[in-house]
Amino acid sequence: MHDIKFIRENPEAFDAGMAKRGIAPQSAYILKLDEEKRTLQKELQDLQSKRNNFAKEIGMAKSKGGDVSGIMEEAKIVNSRIAELEAASNQDGELEKILAALPNIPADDVPVGSEEEANQIIKTWGSKPEFAFTPKEHFEIGEKLKLMDFERAGKVSGSRFVYLFGGLARLERALASFFLDNNTKEFGYTEVAPPLLVRDNAVFGTGQLPKFGEDLFKTTNGYWLIPTAEVSLTNIVQDEILTEEELPLRFTAYTPCFRSEAGSAGRDTRGLIRHHQFGKVELISITHPDKSQEEHQRMLACAEGLLQKLELPYQVVLLSSEAGFTNKKTYDLEVWLPGQNAYREISSCSNCGDFQARRMKARFRRKDAKNTEFVHTLNGSSLPLSRTIAAIIENHQQADGSIRIPKALIPYMDGLEVIG
Repeated sequence: MHDIKFIRENPEAFDAGMAKRGIAPQSAYILKLDEEKRTLQKELQDLQSKRNNFAKEIGMAKSKGGDVSGIMEEAKIVNSRIAELEAASNQDGELEKILAALPNIPADDVPVGSEEEANQIIKTWGSKPEFAFTPKEHFEIGEKLKLMDFERAGKVSGSRFVYLFGGLARLERALASFFLDNNTKEFGYTEVAPPLLVRDNAVFGTGQLPKFGEDLFKTTNGYWLIPTAEVSLTNIVQDEILTEEELPLRFTAYTPCFRSEAGSAGRDTRGLIRHHQFGKVELISITHPDKSQEEHQRMLACAEGLLQKLELPYQVVLLSSEAGFTNKKTYDLEVWLPGQNAYREISSCSNCGDFQARRMKARFRRKDAKNTEFVHTLNGSSLPLSRTIAAIIENHQQADGSIRIPKALIPYMDGLEVIG
C-alpha cells in the first residue's frame, strides 16, 4: 500500500518508481482523486460543524420561546447535503482501489527491466556433480523406485498432486524437522504453528488481494487457504503498535501451502516443481525500518546455509524491478538440477519495506516518541519441501538408481544413508 502523503510531496519520484515496474505515470490521476476526496471531506466536516451549531441555536431559541422554523428549515437543507456527501464518501473508493492495486516501489539498487533481461547472478556456490552416467530427472528416479506416484494422485485429486511413499515420505518429514531445527536453534527464529485458513483482511495485508485472488483457493464459506505461511505469520502484528524494544520479531513455521497455479498452464506439468499442494518452511521478520536491509542479508544467509548443509549447488540471483508485487528487493536462490541441466528457483528472500505494514496497519513507536511509524516486513522460503526433495534426488542420485542422503540429514532419517 502506498503513502498518499509521499505521493503528494514526491509525485515525480513515485512515477519514476512505477516506471521501473513498467507502469505508466499514475501520480496526476491519484492526486486528482485525492484532491476531490479532501474537498469532499472538508465540506462534510464544515457542514457537520454547522449542524452542531444549529442544534445549539434551536435549543436556545426554544428555551426563550422564540420561533425556530427558519433555523429548522436551514438545518434540514444542511442535513440533506450531509447525507449526500456521506453516501458519496462511502461509495467512492476509487483512490483506495488504485493505491491497493499498484506494486511496491523497487529499491534503488534493484536492476531495472524484465526478469529475463535484468536479473543479476551475484553468487554461485558449490560444484555441480559429475556423473559417470546420464543423470535422470527426479520423477524418473522416484517412479522407478515406486516411491512417487502421480497417476494415483491424479485419480484422487487431478493434476499437480503426488503420493510419496516410504523413504521419500520420510525424507519430506525429515526435511521439515531439519529446517525448523536450524531456523530455531541456529538462526534464532521462534517456531509457530499458524492457521491455514485466513480471512480477506489477512490476504489483503500481505498483498495477495485484490490483484491475485485467482492464484488462491477459497472455501465456500469465505476462508482462503494460505498460499504460504507468510500470510499467517506476517499478520501476527496486524493492527498492533509494537515498542521499539520488541523489534525484530522473527517467526518460522512449517505448513502445507495451496496454490491454484492459475498462470502456469503447461509449465512443469511433470514432477514436484509446481503443485497445488506442497509443504514449506517459511521465515518472517518484523523489523525496525533502519534495520531491514541488514535483516534481509541475514535472512538470505539463513536460507543459503540450509542448501550448503544439504550439499546442493546453487546460485543467488538479484531479481529485477518488475519481479514481485509487494517486494522492494528480492533475492532468489536457484538450485542446480542435473536432470534438467538447469538452475531452478527454490527460495525467495524479500524485503517489503513498509508496503505490507501499511496494508496491515502494523506500527511501532520509538522510545520517547509520541508518533508511531510502520514496521518493515521480510519473508523468505526456508525451504519448500517438494523442490528440495527434487534437488536432493537429482544431485545425489547414484548409478544403481538409489539416492544418497546428505550427511547433515542422516540423523533425521534414523541413520538411513541411502533410499533405494
